[in-house]
Amino acid sequence: MSPVLAGVLQLLALIAALVLAYVPLGDYMAKVYSSDKHWRVEKWIYKGIGANPNTEMRWPAYLRGVLAFSAVGVLFLYLLQRLQGHLPGSLGFAAIDPDQAFNTAASFVSNTNWQSYYGEQAMGHVVQTGGLAVQNFVSAAVGIAVAVALVRGFSRSRTGELGNFWADLVRGTIRILLPLSVVAAIVLVACGAIQNFSGIHSVGQFMGGSQQWNGGAVASQEAIKEIGTNGGGYFNANSAHPFENPTPFSNLFEIFLLLVIPFALTRTFGRMVGSLKQGYAILATMATIWLGFIALMMWTEFAHHGPAFQIAGGAMEGKENRFGVGASSIFAVSTTLTSTGAVDSFHSSFTGLGGGITILGMQLGEIAPGGTGSGLYGMLIMAIIAVFIAGLMVGRTPEYLGKKIGTREIKFAACYILITPALVLVFTAAAMALPTPGHSMTNSGAHGFSEILYAYTSGANNNGSAFAGLNADTQWFNSTIGIAMLLGRFLPMVFVLALAGSLAEQKPVPATAGTLRTEKPLFTGLLVGAILIITGLTYFPALALGPLAEGLAS
Repeated sequence: MSPVLAGVLQLLALIAALVLAYVPLGDYMAKVYSSDKHWRVEKWIYKGIGANPNTEMRWPAYLRGVLAFSAVGVLFLYLLQRLQGHLPGSLGFAAIDPDQAFNTAASFVSNTNWQSYYGEQAMGHVVQTGGLAVQNFVSAAVGIAVAVALVRGFSRSRTGELGNFWADLVRGTIRILLPLSVVAAIVLVACGAIQNFSGIHSVGQFMGGSQQWNGGAVASQEAIKEIGTNGGGYFNANSAHPFENPTPFSNLFEIFLLLVIPFALTRTFGRMVGSLKQGYAILATMATIWLGFIALMMWTEFAHHGPAFQIAGGAMEGKENRFGVGASSIFAVSTTLTSTGAVDSFHSSFTGLGGGITILGMQLGEIAPGGTGSGLYGMLIMAIIAVFIAGLMVGRTPEYLGKKIGTREIKFAACYILITPALVLVFTAAAMALPTPGHSMTNSGAHGFSEILYAYTSGANNNGSAFAGLNADTQWFNSTIGIAMLLGRFLPMVFVLALAGSLAEQKPVPATAGTLRTEKPLFTGLLVGAILIITGLTYFPALALGPLAEGLAS
């Protein structure tokens, strides 16, 4: 079987699995966030944290809950790392340096999972499971909660109430993420992923010295890192490591895990607003971009430019022989179009244009299908921008899902789409202008610039993957990327929740003959075009200096 055919068949199998899970998972999540009943274990949690789950919150109160919970998470994870040397199960590892502890705490709480350290050489069992894995659950649940709050803004009228953050957080964790992770972890263990709490042990003699590995609760952390679109690996090689991702089947299964909730949330959205067709329109937009990017990536990585590529059957440098070019291309596109950041190959070794596709995927805002929750609310923001553009074209006040998009709403949407590009471009420019950050680049020229552009794009968009050529474990990069991750995660949430509150206060507007039909293919095309044009106008100069220059020169 040719490598191209193998890649296409894997893509078709992946699509079939996503289609089978779409309706039941989407409907189940809609029931979770619409139910007025609480499980017994949830009542215990509410009592423990002193929250009343039946109290409705307006958007400022909902936002305060998000920020307070996340701030406590950053502080707790920072202290856990700083005290690691005094904790049981530390495997003899010392405390993490302050700048790296801040970077890691900001990373996992913001659902970024950027790692400037070697996991198997820095973090013991307590930090890995009690700190990082816990944040994998709750940071993903926070993203879904904010998305659900925005959906309630569309579905409710004449009220500013968006639900209860604590109830949404607990339900997302207990009823959705935890059960899915248990099942996924069992499947991964069956595939050969490890799950233990063993210490460090030698595995053989190599070149006069012994190689050492430590075990860990890898399968369980691998499950939630993909399901919650987190991405942080137990080992430095991430999902290219055989302990995390042993077989071609486990590789395809992990791609399925990182896509299934973001895609299924469009069904949840359609169910909660009372129009499944609206959910299908958002799904079609996400799927069009995702499939288009996979086709481009496969084309660039399978292109036979030179005898080395011809012999290997594609650009195999930096890719696992277990997976090949096709599966690696699907994984790379899926992980950068979501906010996952997990990798089964090293994006710095992709072709120049292939590396550019991974960067562009993040620069779209990771909305196709995006992260757990963040993908949906990011796409809905872009839908508001699209209907505003359509309104300007016909001279009519734009409407979306029965709500008028006025000056206030479009200001919130505009602020949302401007925050992340500003963070990426300002920090990249500063790193290139100052003398010290440039020393971290392994490569010079266009590829070296791409390393830094990728790092800040990954951090500000809460992706977490790296170009694998930048030494980011410095005070400059730990601090600035940490700041970019926090601002890139929580500043957009401010405008999402403010927009949700504004929409919920409106009364519904009846549809007329002049209302834009946002459930039609025409609107899907408009939305795809708006996303690509806005991203292109924002990032084209930076992309031209990096991956485009490298790709055209090769």
